[in-house]
Amino acid sequence: MKEIKLRPWQADAQRQAIDWYNNEDNKHFVINAAPGSGKTICASVIARELIKNNMIDRVIVIAPRSEIVRQWGNDFEFVTGRHMMKVTSSDDIDGYGEDLCATWAAIQNLQEAFHSVCSSSRTLVICDEHHHAAVKAAWGDGANSSFSNAKYVLILTGTPIRSDGQETVWMAYDSNGRINQPVEGTYTLSYGKAVDLGYCRPVTFHRHEGNFSVSLAGETLANVNSQSKNDLTKDKLKITGLQQALDFYKLACTRQFKSDQITPDVDSYQGTMIKWGINKLNETRLQMPDAGGLIIAPNIATAEHMSNIIELLEGEKPAMVHSNIANAEQRIASFRRSNKRWMVSVAMVSEGVDIKRLRVLIYLPSAQTELFFRQAIGRVVRTIGENDMTSAYVVMPSLPQFEKYALRVESEMPAKFRSSVKRPTHKVCPTCETECSLGAQKCDECGHEFFEISNQLKSCHHCGHLNDLNNDECDECGSKLKQEFIVELKNALRDGAIIRGMDLKEEEVKFGEAMGDSLINDILSSGDDVLIKLLNKLPKESFARLAKMTSQSNPCSK
Repeated sequence: MKEIKLRPWQADAQRQAIDWYNNEDNKHFVINAAPGSGKTICASVIARELIKNNMIDRVIVIAPRSEIVRQWGNDFEFVTGRHMMKVTSSDDIDGYGEDLCATWAAIQNLQEAFHSVCSSSRTLVICDEHHHAAVKAAWGDGANSSFSNAKYVLILTGTPIRSDGQETVWMAYDSNGRINQPVEGTYTLSYGKAVDLGYCRPVTFHRHEGNFSVSLAGETLANVNSQSKNDLTKDKLKITGLQQALDFYKLACTRQFKSDQITPDVDSYQGTMIKWGINKLNETRLQMPDAGGLIIAPNIATAEHMSNIIELLEGEKPAMVHSNIANAEQRIASFRRSNKRWMVSVAMVSEGVDIKRLRVLIYLPSAQTELFFRQAIGRVVRTIGENDMTSAYVVMPSLPQFEKYALRVESEMPAKFRSSVKRPTHKVCPTCETECSLGAQKCDECGHEFFEISNQLKSCHHCGHLNDLNNDECDECGSKLKQEFIVELKNALRDGAIIRGMDLKEEEVKFGEAMGDSLINDILSSGDDVLIKLLNKLPKESFARLAKMTSQSNPCSK
């Protein structure tokens, strides 16, 4: 057991929690602290104090994912000196040690076992990322059944309000559905206060606009950006799927390629988001040489596409983590310990994962909720110490929802930090940490040679002059430098179809279209009234699914 130097808020929260638990009538204590402020260490210290005071026998931690569970085990042992065993849904926990940690999903199959543990021992349950435990959902019900006999429950959250408005287990609510925890049983540390105290970094949000041209058969149907209202004429409204294609966020998430349809287009919307992120990371690494960047993509295909763009721009393949990649948690741990510049993820690094060196976030997720937004921001605001003067940067689509969330985050920060953009005045040697001039080619102290870093440039489409990516106008001829994106409707729309209650994959739709005309002619020429009536009810795009169903039900076709 090691002596831990607590931050003042952690010490205050510990004292308040112990005082609360000393009253026999009190069971649930809530710590509502900003992501990145140090809730895990604080909770472990509270657990250590309860053990020391002989108020509990064992501790059980529940967290969203395996990587966070692993972090918990390490931090808990560091603070308490006691080993915490990870439990999976298939384990027999009777022979395990005193202290256990599990994912929310794992407890579903072990409810009776956990209930038995809590009944036989004085148990503290630490509930991490508590917003997952909705009352009327599987995880909330499972937790409530498993830990109803726990001696104490310590609730940890940085985002206590769920986006769907559902109530969560173990929290008190008033008649209007608002959280109504007793003041003495709650410790709150807002994000703004955490920034002011130096526990978290201030955030600069970059809104990334795009001007898209949507065309069909060579005709431009509409120009789209984040402010477009998409008021279509009656003729254009008749074009199937056009309204959906003109959604700005859908276009922002569309992968774009060079003319070979293989090479990612580095000048596309996603490419320019990444270029901006690269510039910010280059700038940040002048002061923090191991600073890293994180991309949150909407799906696996786009994550891999954006990874390829980074490789084209930087010559280095970023770390990739998503649900289809083996050993994703080990990859996260490896990235945490490395000097690697970028990690690309879909959702696995959006909450709870502690990588203190992350400073730049390129945010293009599938979820558009404020809860997910705040959790993602928490990945890049962690500080590395009292002398950390860096800022966190977020590159996000210029979407009204994101702008609203960002303004709320901004409003929580002290005025001295709002929209603060500090240009570095020196760069730090990664070998000896000597402060060197920005133009230095090597460190005067140890001789370390700096790699030359140049910002990404964009060319003027009128005169060809290369300009800084931040320029709105060409330095040479004064022309506007807004990027125009051309997305043909046939490429932007097609991602399968939902027809007559059938959710069809794109391959099925294409096959149905290919065979459709020939089959329709055969049916019409047959004169069969039953088939002709069926034909009127089913569009040809569904013929592939119909053929598959018919084949499976007809023994003669096998």
